[in-house]
Amino acid sequence: MAENQKWDVANVNVTVVGGHAGTTIVPLLSQIKGARFSEADLDALTKRIQFGGDEVVAAKNGAGSATLSMAYAGFKFGERLLQAHAGKKNIVECTFVESPVAAKDGAQFFASPVTLGPDGVQEIHGLGVLSAREKANYDAMIPELSAQINKGIAFAKSWKPAA
Repeated sequence: MAENQKWDVANVNVTVVGGHAGTTIVPLLSQIKGARFSEADLDALTKRIQFGGDEVVAAKNGAGSATLSMAYAGFKFGERLLQAHAGKKNIVECTFVESPVAAKDGAQFFASPVTLGPDGVQEIHGLGVLSAREKANYDAMIPELSAQINKGIAFAKSWKPAA
């Protein structure tokens, strides 16, 4: 996104909501202040954001995964969570939480922006105004995300620790 807009990557933040895999990932490119995209740009950027993990695996010729990307994201989120726990205010990050944002559509858990505080999530934010493209992507991904959530819940309920 930064490259596309010729902006400094250190100053770019793209809100990405939904789930963790492929089309369940919905980047909210319309909400980036000052950004201007062609339809072709939106197609390419959305696909690259949704399938970035696949791009990493392909770059490794199938000999690895995007583990470092996930580790870095986990580190950054943990760092922000610790800052909030220490009393820093107005920390907003996206995270996958039990959420009312998509519950009405059948997804009990949903990645969305949240305000973090000393005790964790203080507020779960809505999605704001979605473009027609983002709304279509949201609507299309809900059944797949709901199926993934239900599979995870079933697994968690059936899991037994090793003796």
